[in-house]
Amino acid sequence: MENVKPSASKVAFKWAIINFIASVVITYAFQFLNVDQTSPAKYISFIPFIAFLFLAQKEYKDQLGGFISFGEGFVSGLLFSVFTGILGAVFIYIYYKYLSPQVYEQILSSTQAQLQAKGNLSTEQIDQAMSVSRKFGPLLAAIGAVIFSPIIGAIIALIGAAIFKKERSILDIESTESYSDPVV
Repeated sequence: MENVKPSASKVAFKWAIINFIASVVITYAFQFLNVDQTSPAKYISFIPFIAFLFLAQKEYKDQLGGFISFGEGFVSGLLFSVFTGILGAVFIYIYYKYLSPQVYEQILSSTQAQLQAKGNLSTEQIDQAMSVSRKFGPLLAAIGAVIFSPIIGAIIALIGAAIFKKERSILDIESTESYSDPVV
């Protein structure tokens, strides 16, 4: 019987789904609690992202028998980030476009007030920027999730890969070999 190497993508996808569910819960909790979308509290959502990325790497290491190379650890974390970015992008688009467009309008109003307070742009420039944001904002937010989740995830995956890395030594390889039919 041949040993089949576990799939990093299955483990990463499982944890990306768990992270997706946590993100949806956090999003709606913020909406229910009326937390301003532009406040620093929005960074709380990075805590489950980081935790689940590390858990994906840890589970993959466990599936590999407690040994994982730096590259395998990195790839499992990066796959988690890519899957999370794709799932997050779909949710962000649907959330801002259809489920809660009023939340996106609050973000635009806050942004418009900040631009007016700075005074760097004319009223016409601000109105034009808000018009483009209303038309393409949810799509651009989704594209941003697809781009930035893997970038941030790659950095965190490097850290996790360094933490979880445990290569097999010669002694480990010899101790895991088994003989199915010993010669008597």
